[in-house]
Parts: sequence; C-alpha cells; structure tokens
Amino acid sequence: MATACFLAMTAAEISGAAALPPRAAWMSCRFSLYSRGLSGLPQALPPGSVVVLDDQNPFFDHDPDRIAGELAACVRDTGAWGVLLDFQRPGVDEVQALAEQLCSDLPCPVAVTAAYAKGLRCPVFLPPLPCHVPLADWLAPWAGRETWLELALDAQTVTLTDKGASFVPGEPGDGGFRDERLHCHYTVAVEEDRAVFSLWRTAEDLTGLLKDADRLGVKAAVGLYQELGLFAQSL
Repeated sequence: MATACFLAMTAAEISGAAALPPRAAWMSCRFSLYSRGLSGLPQALPPGSVVVLDDQNPFFDHDPDRIAGELAACVRDTGAWGVLLDFQRPGVDEVQALAEQLCSDLPCPVAVTAAYAKGLRCPVFLPPLPCHVPLADWLAPWAGRETWLELALDAQTVTLTDKGASFVPGEPGDGGFRDERLHCHYTVAVEEDRAVFSLWRTAEDLTGLLKDADRLGVKAAVGLYQELGLFAQSL
C-alpha cells in the first residue's frame, strides 16, 4: 500500500511496547515553557518515524531559527522520515511564519494542518474524515496537494427533520449495517418527526478507508497508538 500509516506514540509507549508498529510518530514535542526552543525532542526513533510538533504550549517569544535548527538536528540524528506540524491554534501570525520556515529549511517532508497549510508548498494534514462525508469530497478542496490524513475511530449522530439535518459527535455502536462507500457502520431509528442515524467506524472500516486513501493518492495517515494499537496489524 502506497499510503504510509503511522501510529502516534508517547515516549513511554515507545519504550514500553513489546513490539512497535511498522511506523511510529513521536508525540509531545512542543514549544518549550522554559526556553525559546522546543521541549520533548526524541533522542532516538524507530526507523521511518515521524516527529510531531504540536502547539499545546502556545508560541510566545520563541526563536524560529532555534526551533528550525533543533528540528533539523533531530531529523538528522534520529533518521526521522518526516515532520508533522500539528498546529491546532489558528490565526497566529508567528506560527504561520514558522510553518513556512520549517517547510523550507527541514531536510525531510513536512506536513502542516489545514489551518496553516494554505499558501505553503507542503503536504497538508487533514482532520479525521466525518462519517457522513465521502473521502473524495474531503480531499477535493486540496486537489493537487500532497495530503496526509488523521485516522480515528470516530462516531457521529445525524438527525433528519423537516428543517434539515444536524450533525453531532456520537458513540460507537454495535452491529448495524456497513456502508462501504463511506467506510462506516450505521443504524437508523425512525421516530414520529425525525430519523436518527448513528454512524461509527471500526478497524474494518479504517482498513477500507486506507485502501480508498491509497487509490486517491493520500501519502500518509496518522492515528493514535492508544486508540488503534490493538488493530495495528490490520491497518
């Protein structure tokens, strides 16, 4: 399969795992609270890994050149295959500039979340595919760009009334019917004034989703080891 699947792991999960997944993603690399650089950089990684830099700690008077140098040294010393900039705080000009600099300076693929990827020549990291959306539609706004996709065992409740449809997070179900186009399972409950659809994804659905992602040219997929580790061999 051309789509590479990475499982995001903490340092404790990597050191404590009896067997590592074929590809890992190092979590908890962040803007340091005590310096102008980064904290949580790995000293060693399994071959072919990805380093994930997040913005759980906000960017505040950090040094972009120092950050770029620290990440470049990390990639060189660990042999990391790529870097994922998992920036979830939108609209920070300094973070936008940092993302542009890292995409230019680092000697490896650098993927960036959709909030910061516009205008950059880099892979874009898309959030998990909603259960009611076909993958091709999810990718369409980024046609011509390399895409990475977040994987998750998400669930959703869709309520249809004469006023339209509403979508809210749901809970995983049991049994149900399988929709191979949407790569999810579902049940439906018909009430007097509404129809309520419960949709959720299983490991079986994610396997089908990955095959579809491969067909559509998605370069990489990233999911949490704590959620998907038990299914690693089937992904």
